[in-house]
Amino acid sequence: MAQRSIPQALRPSLQALAFILEQSGVQASAQQVHQLWTYHQWLRRHNVELNLTRVHNFHNMVRKLYLDSILPGLMIPLPSPLLDLGTGPGMPGIPLKIFHPGLELVLGESRQHRVRFLHEVCEALGLEKVFIEGRRIGPSYDRPVRGVITRAVESMAETMERIEGCLEKGGRLIFMKGPHCDHELERAVRLFNGRFALMEDRAYLIPGTPHRRRLVVFVRLSERAALVRQAASAAGRHKRIASFDNVDFKMLQRALTPKGIRKEGLCLVSGAKVIRDVLKFQPNLVRAWISVAGGPAPPSACREHVTWLELERPLFEALDIFGTGHPLLHVQVPAIPSWTPADGLSLGCTLFVPFQDPENVGAVVRTAAAFGVTAVVLLKESAHPFHPKAVRASAGAVFRLRMFFGPSASDLPTTLPMIALSQDGRPLNQVNFPESFGLLAGLEGPGLPEPWRRRAVAIPMAPSMESLNAATATAVALYEWRRRIG
Repeated sequence: MAQRSIPQALRPSLQALAFILEQSGVQASAQQVHQLWTYHQWLRRHNVELNLTRVHNFHNMVRKLYLDSILPGLMIPLPSPLLDLGTGPGMPGIPLKIFHPGLELVLGESRQHRVRFLHEVCEALGLEKVFIEGRRIGPSYDRPVRGVITRAVESMAETMERIEGCLEKGGRLIFMKGPHCDHELERAVRLFNGRFALMEDRAYLIPGTPHRRRLVVFVRLSERAALVRQAASAAGRHKRIASFDNVDFKMLQRALTPKGIRKEGLCLVSGAKVIRDVLKFQPNLVRAWISVAGGPAPPSACREHVTWLELERPLFEALDIFGTGHPLLHVQVPAIPSWTPADGLSLGCTLFVPFQDPENVGAVVRTAAAFGVTAVVLLKESAHPFHPKAVRASAGAVFRLRMFFGPSASDLPTTLPMIALSQDGRPLNQVNFPESFGLLAGLEGPGLPEPWRRRAVAIPMAPSMESLNAATATAVALYEWRRRIG
């Protein structure tokens, strides 16, 4: 049957509201229509004063605001209690509550003039089991809910971070999004792998409009921070640190220095991806999960021996030298055996690293892993590979590659089958790569020791440039080797 159109002369009214809902396939009782009409009148009455919405046309308000808010409840079961995060003037929460009276609802809104409006309008509508949270919801917010719904504009990943303290394990996180959120969705899936799982991604139209929408639903896989904290405290594996003079904090600080790393065999790891890799492939090395107070709890990948250290923000920021804001790991440094020339070289390429800049060390280790280098020998001149800057630049490759501590570059015997890199050498394309060989780059600045400089290989480049970055030159040489062996 063809749908009837609304006569142009029909002014905004309760009857027009009921007509649009019916035409859109929404079955509403007289009480529900009356409550929604009352809500609409409150919005209109207070909008000029409080700036509650930029949508003013009656038919647009009904479809783009109220109907859009109601639709998720028609497409999926609504978990209860349900937190409407960033509800503003009460959407989607209030329309959902009107059409699902048994729903326990938490309206989260930090702007106080809107909080006052929410209190008044909920009382006027006679809504029960509605709690208004008049502050910003962050990771430390721990009121347990079974679901979170939001039509706010922040990214999915930001929202996931914010509600980790309140959404229960098995709870649903419901995003009301526009049609072009693929990149945002892919990033959230990648960053929160193991903590959330994508459950549904449904495209739909707001009835009676050309407006396309996406309903994206995640299920939470990890426990709330409060429960993890309680269990860790009971097992003696949770500490709250508030002083720079704290013994544990000073130990963490030492893990930022080469001397401390060498002496205690512990380092700090930062960056969400590197941390995920360490927890996945080397969980036995992890000693502590370090977060800002009230921050995310350790994931299930953390073994039972891992301690959770919650630091007051100034202390955490002193350790988070890259400003990631993400929790850190305190990790035991893997054993690094010694290598001597008498040990010889394994089949393939053995990379000798003299770099004093930890970022160069990390970058070249990452390159070595990418091109299939057999082993890395860290020469006496080299920065420590588990310096925080090296770990970060390596993207975690320092935990996967065979590494050895070796002698000084000047103590390497010239009898080794070595390809050494220097600007004064013969062109790289004239070199034959042996089945087993070493690749040696010079130190930043001084370059190669004299015996190696006389038999070095050069990377061809424009005459106007004097030299390449040492890590870059190594990467070019490794690429050429890998290209030839296929």
